[in-house]
Amino acid sequence: MSERNFMQLQFAARSENEAFARVAVAAFISQLDPTLDELTDIKTVVSEAVTNAIIHGYDSKPDGIVTISAEIEGDLVRLTIEDKGAGIADLEQAKEPLYTSKPELERSGMGFTIMENFMDEVDIVTAVGIGTKINMLKRIESKKALYN
Repeated sequence: MSERNFMQLQFAARSENEAFARVAVAAFISQLDPTLDELTDIKTVVSEAVTNAIIHGYDSKPDGIVTISAEIEGDLVRLTIEDKGAGIADLEQAKEPLYTSKPELERSGMGFTIMENFMDEVDIVTAVGIGTKINMLKRIESKKALYN
C-alpha cells in the first residue's frame, strides 16, 4: 500500500491569492510526475474553485478565508476547496453551463462544468449562509505514480 501525503492551505479571499493557490497545489502534486495536461487540468480546477469562493462565496470581500486541502494516495489526488461564505441556493442551477449569478462581472458560468470535465469525480456540498465545499478526485496516470 502506498503512503498517503497531504497538505492544507488557508488564505484570505483575495483575487491575487488565486495564482498562489494554483501554484502551491501544482507544486504539491508534482511529486507524482503528472503529464503537462494533468497538471494544467488540476491548476485550472483550483483556479475555478478558488475564484468561485472569492467572488460568489464571499462576494469579493477579502475578510473571508479559503481553505484548500490536497491529498495524494498512490496515483489518486483528492482536492477540497472550501469557503464559509454565502453558500449556493440552487446548486443544480449553478451547475448549468453558462449560468452565472454575477453577469455584471462578465463571468462565463463554466466553473462547475470545467471542474466536472477535468476531474474524475466532483462532489459539491453547500448550504446557504454556511458555505461551500468542493471535493474533487483525479487519477494521475504518470509512470512515477504507477510504480509507487
